[in-house]
Amino acid sequence: MTVLIIGGSGFLGTELIRQARAAGHAPAATYATRPGDTSQAEWHPLDLQDGGQLNAVMAHVSPHLVVNASSGKADWAVTAQGPVRLAMAAAKYGSRLVHVSSDAVFSGTRARYDETCLPDPTTPYGAAKAAAETGVLVVHPQAVVARTSLIIGHGRSVHERIVHELAAGSRDGALFTDDVRCPVHVGDLAGALLELAAGEAAGIHHLAGSDALSRYELGILIARRDGLDVSRLPMGLRAHTTLPGALDVRLDARATQRNLRTALRGARQFLHRAGATAELVGP
Repeated sequence: MTVLIIGGSGFLGTELIRQARAAGHAPAATYATRPGDTSQAEWHPLDLQDGGQLNAVMAHVSPHLVVNASSGKADWAVTAQGPVRLAMAAAKYGSRLVHVSSDAVFSGTRARYDETCLPDPTTPYGAAKAAAETGVLVVHPQAVVARTSLIIGHGRSVHERIVHELAAGSRDGALFTDDVRCPVHVGDLAGALLELAAGEAAGIHHLAGSDALSRYELGILIARRDGLDVSRLPMGLRAHTTLPGALDVRLDARATQRNLRTALRGARQFLHRAGATAELVGP
């Protein structure tokens, strides 16, 4: 089975390629600036704003499954309009589509967000992701929109690198105690996305870890796993900064998890280090 990974050179995309190959699929992948490091995929340059280029990639690869793991940040043309263009192409070629979305579509005014909750974004990025969700499902009703949270794993995620730099004193800043998410391991997320892609599910699904943690609590777990000095991690309140976006967004993935074989572990589980103690108080 041919799987096309959009954004294959990214952190999540790399793991999707690895797992697709391990499952016996033939992965192809796209990149915006340069191909990824892996030779496990056939690489294609792609700008989602270029309909002709997208059509050429789809015609060449003829994928059974398409997973959109690309990220255009707050660029409306890439983040909002690009996925809709991709969904139209997937529908045209009869390809199954899984589009990765974000907890940024929510404001954080609710205690938890399940799949029935309507987006209420507070940032341009969140608005673009919310618009993409709607557009994808309008033009490709059989598609899956999978919302996720902070992606962690293997020491290569942005948050893991930040923790190491803060502990080493090579970076200024702080880990916020009031910024709460439900981190997910990149391996669990990739496995769940491919499982959804291979099935018959459609519509909105949540793929997040079972533990709600502040960025500081998450940092402590990472530091303990990696043998770093926890006392060197600075803490702070995001409420005292001008950074935009919701403070506390907890994705409830229980409804999706009930229909998955892939376990969406909590960060306390996947960051546990044998012999280490973690006296964290859940928020």
